[in-house]
Amino acid sequence: MNSTVRLASVFVELADTLVERFDIVDFVQVLAERSVELLGADAAGLMLADERGGLRLMASTLERMRHLETFELQIDEGPCRDCFETGVAVANVRLADARERWPRFTEAALAAGFGSTHALPMRLRGRVIGALNLFTDADQRMSEEDLQVGQAMADVATIGLLQERSLQEQTVLSEQLQYALHSRVQVELAKGMLSERAGVSLEEAFRRMRLHARGRGLPLTQVAGQVIDGTLVPDGPAAS
Repeated sequence: MNSTVRLASVFVELADTLVERFDIVDFVQVLAERSVELLGADAAGLMLADERGGLRLMASTLERMRHLETFELQIDEGPCRDCFETGVAVANVRLADARERWPRFTEAALAAGFGSTHALPMRLRGRVIGALNLFTDADQRMSEEDLQVGQAMADVATIGLLQERSLQEQTVLSEQLQYALHSRVQVELAKGMLSERAGVSLEEAFRRMRLHARGRGLPLTQVAGQVIDGTLVPDGPAAS
């Protein structure tokens, strides 16, 4: 398979998040592994922001890379951190020259056997959700073409991840809305049944149900269910 065809297949692979059982851990690991394969890096790691905006290590291709990235998060210093905070790529940094920029991280990276580093933002428009970090053992530069390909891979992956998050949020919202609608129907039904049984207005029936629920620390929907199935006697709410 030639390089152009392989690159195209990787982009298809990264774009395909609409699978029945999407696995985010496997997805970001694939991105890291394909980055090493296509960009001539020796190791890659990927960090994503959690719901509080803090970075979390999600994938790494080598164990020494994982240890280094974990250390980077602990000391809050390094290329991935800078890239995430600025949204700008950190490219072609010779680690031997980076001691002043990242003193503790640089020593750890050199000790791990790395010679140069690059970090590409995981971004869409103005939103940055993480960073892709690349390392080479030798002190070597990455070509502008490779950097562009790497950024394009990160961009496609970001779109896929945000799309998945959006789908999850929409699913949760839809489920919450459906539950709310079902609950409201249940309450209205119970209100009508209690009104008829107790010979009171709908407003009074609803008031009694709310008083009963609040007085016993129960959800209103639970009280409504008890009214509907007859386990709560018609004048039970009035007694509270």
